[in-house]
This record gives sequence, C-alpha cells and structure tokens, in this order.
Amino acid sequence: MPSNRTLQVGQLAAVEQESEARRPSPALTLTAALLGFALICLDASVVNVALPAIGSSFSSGMSGLQWVVDAYTLAFAALMLSTGAFSDRAGASRAYALGTVVFTLASVACGLAPNLPALIGARVVQGVAAAVVLPASLALVRQAYADPAKRARAVALWAAGGSAAVALGPVAGGALTTAWDWRGIFFVNLPVGLVILALLVRAPRSERRPAPLDLPGQVTAVLALTALTFAVIEGGAAGWAAGAVAVVAGAAFVRIEARQPHPVVPLGLFRDRTVTATVAAGAAVSVAFYSMVFVFSLFFQQVQGRSALTAGLMFLPMTGLIAVTNVVAGKLAGRYGPRLPMLVGQGLAAAGLLTLLYVDTGTPSALVAVLLVPMALGCALTVPPLTAAMMDAVPAERAGLAAGVLNSARQVSGGLGIAVFGALVSDGFVEGMRLSLVISAALLAVTFTLSCRLAGRAAS
Repeated sequence: MPSNRTLQVGQLAAVEQESEARRPSPALTLTAALLGFALICLDASVVNVALPAIGSSFSSGMSGLQWVVDAYTLAFAALMLSTGAFSDRAGASRAYALGTVVFTLASVACGLAPNLPALIGARVVQGVAAAVVLPASLALVRQAYADPAKRARAVALWAAGGSAAVALGPVAGGALTTAWDWRGIFFVNLPVGLVILALLVRAPRSERRPAPLDLPGQVTAVLALTALTFAVIEGGAAGWAAGAVAVVAGAAFVRIEARQPHPVVPLGLFRDRTVTATVAAGAAVSVAFYSMVFVFSLFFQQVQGRSALTAGLMFLPMTGLIAVTNVVAGKLAGRYGPRLPMLVGQGLAAAGLLTLLYVDTGTPSALVAVLLVPMALGCALTVPPLTAAMMDAVPAERAGLAAGVLNSARQVSGGLGIAVFGALVSDGFVEGMRLSLVISAALLAVTFTLSCRLAGRAAS
C-alpha cells in the first residue's frame, strides 16, 4: 500500500495541476491587449475616408472636418504623457478595462451624434480613453510573459496588430461608409469592445504600483496643444487669441517641467543629440504620413468625385505594405544599426512626396495610389529604427517614459499637420496640396540632415 507521504505528494501534484489548468493562458491576455491596441489604431485612420460623408451629413466646412480628426488625435497624444503612470497606479488590468469601457461608450456616442459639436466632443472622450488603453495594453503583455524571448515575440505581435489596423483603416472606413453609413465606422467598435471585456474577465489582475503624476505639466501641455491647434484651424481674431494662449501655456509648461521632480517630459532628455534627432524624425514622418492620408482622402472624393469605397481602396497599395516594411526595417536596424535605415527611409519618403507634386485633378486615381507607395514605404522604414535609436539613447529605467514622449510627439505632429494642411487646401485644393507636399518634404530633409550627423558621429 502507498505510504501517507506518497499520498500527500500525489495530492499536492494534483492540486498543482488543477491550479495550472485554471491559470489564464498568456495568449488570452495577449489577444485582449492586441484587440484593444488595434482598435485605437484603427480609429486613428478609419475616419479619414468618411470625412466627406460626415461633412455632407452636418453641412460642415473644412475646419469642422479637421476637428473630427484632431479632437481624437490631440487628446490621445497629450494625455499619453501621463496615462502610463495612471496605469501603474490603478493596475494595468483595471486601467485597460476602464479605458475599453469608456472608448466603447464614446464610440456609440459618436455613432449617435446628432450634430457636429456632439461628434467632436465624443471624439475627445475617445482620445482620452485611447491614451489609457495604449500603455495599459502593453503592460498587460509584459506581465503575461515572464520569459524574455516569449515576451519579445508577444510584443512584436502586439505591434503588428496596430500596424495592420492602421493599414486597414482607410479601406474599412470606405467599405463601411459605402455599405452602411459613416456612423457604422463607430458602431463597429461596440462588438469588439465587448469581446475585449469578455476576455479580460479571465485575465489576471495587475498589481498597483506607486507612480508620480505631474498634473500641472499635463494640464499646461493640453492647454498649449489645444490652443495652438485652434489657432491654426480657426484663424482670425479668435485664432490670434488662441495663439497667445498657446505661447503662455507653452512657456508655463517648460517652466514647470524644469522644476518638477517627476516631469511628464524631462527636458534633460533632449540634451542627447540622438533623442532630439529621433523625436524630430518621428514628428516629420507623422506629419508626412497622417497628413497625406487626410489630404488625399479628400482629394479622391471631393476633387476627383470618387466614392468612399474607391477612395479607401486607393490607399490599399501603400498601407498593405506597411506591416511587412516595419518587420524589414527592424531586421535592418538589428543588422546595420538604426541610423542607416532611418536615412534611407527619410530619403525615400521625401522623394515620394516630391513625386506627388505632379498630381493634378486629371491624374488617374490608380496612378495616384501607386505614387503614394514610396512615401508610405519610407515612413514605415523609418519608424522602427528611430524607436530603437531612442531606446538605445536613454537609460533602461527611463525607456517607458522616453517611448511615451516619442509617441506623443508623433501623434501631436500628425494632428498639427492635419490642421495646417487642411487650412492650406481649403483656399485652393491642388495648390494647397502641393504646398503641403513641399512642407512635408522640407521637414524630412531637415531631419535627414540631423540623422546624417548622428550616423557620422556613430561611425567615428
């Protein structure tokens, strides 16, 4: 007969096996995190193709359409500076659930919006929620995988989900707007949000960790960015007043950050030339990519008279290659260092933008779709290496904060680019579009020069 000790060992093993069977699968947590990240990335690009339909529905001019995009982008970008700390304080799983609930409800509010101000207000709430979802989703992935190799693969899948969502955004927006209505691009978020929440029920709870919040810095950052965007979009006397508010708020932000023990944007980061160059390059790439998607969405529909679906399909050649190019860029950065693919990417993007100067009202839409590809490939080739360069330039304990600064700069720049270029095309579309292309190419030329200096220093 077996001894009592043998029985106890067997019972203990059975209990451990049962506990292991009940333990949530890391893949389940990854799926929940990936879906949420993909959802907020999709919402950043899906709206562009639906803008003419929204404008027709509410009899809105260009400034109203700019706010539909920028209300989301600016809230997302500005609050991302602090939501990482909020996620730590609340616990990643709780923060992620809260962000998902608010984002889903705000999406429904967008779909039900009776007028343009209500839609813009709901878009602001969406952006706030998205800023909470992004850092919390990445934190969930990190917590789910203890093994570094498995974690790296999981983070790569998480990032690929976001890239795929950005790529599918214009096509999905065109298809939903044509087959249903522009409101469908928001209502489709409801079932996805419910699936995420169902998956989160089985995900492990995250521990809360103390994390300092810089509320004065965050408030002044939001005020400065909002006022600056208002000044660009609205113009006139109100625009000048908003510009003055932006200057005062910006100065206050710099002063606060210089004195804060735990600032949302440590100004000392920018003493490093690599940090400055990568943030500038990320900003220039975002201006080029997001602003051109905005401008050419309107070009295909308002200038060439294409349907929303056709306009969405015109972006498929450029967006369909983004995820693949991101992977290639990562491999190139690993083999040759980040600076070489940064230079190639920025040069290709600038050349692609200048090639688009030949586009006019009579250019076949299919040809325009092909001409957009070099710009998009250049941007996709630049982002992973510049992110790697940024991470290499800061201490490990500041990596999360540096990533937040970089992503915020990219989102803010994309939003401001839309504000500026929207104002330019409203005074004469083709002429404004060409000026926008030149400005974008010039910004990339400046950051290309900064990257050249980094490459020379690294080689010496």
